[in-house]
Amino acid sequence: MSYVIRSIRPDEWPAVKELRLAALQDPVAHLAFLETFEQASARPDAFWQERAASGAEGALEARQIVAESTDGRWAGTLTVLIEDAGTKDWAGLPVERNQGHVVGVFIRPEHRGSGLSKALFDAGLEWAWSRGVERVRLIVHEDNTQARALYRKIGFVPSGVTVPLSEDSGESELEMVFERS
Repeated sequence: MSYVIRSIRPDEWPAVKELRLAALQDPVAHLAFLETFEQASARPDAFWQERAASGAEGALEARQIVAESTDGRWAGTLTVLIEDAGTKDWAGLPVERNQGHVVGVFIRPEHRGSGLSKALFDAGLEWAWSRGVERVRLIVHEDNTQARALYRKIGFVPSGVTVPLSEDSGESELEMVFERS
């Protein structure tokens, strides 16, 4: 199957919402996403409109990239956030370098194993490099071995940084990085 890999447009918020809700129903969603299906489905349309606008083509601080199949349905997505040196990240940790941060990676099950993940990552990395970042990182749950293997195959390597998921859970997430060559 062939795909069109592209940035989303602001008016595509209903598709952004649909794909995110599909991702949150995946069997490993509890390892991959920091919200539940119930939380996301309760959000008002204004939330999804803002989410789409902030990651759409032309946005400078984030870019959501999708793979559109020949039938027009979105087969997968990822988002790259820009993190500036001197700020703090989502976990409250200091950001020491200008970097991209990949979040929201999801491929519909029927499209997995097709090379689609690599195509999405290639587009995300290209956009991040065009924004002048020094590296791109992602955070992956320590138990999400399938995702960790995929990220290694793409070229991400463990940085050695571990982020506790929450103080009482005992679970951690691992940072993986892709350095600009």
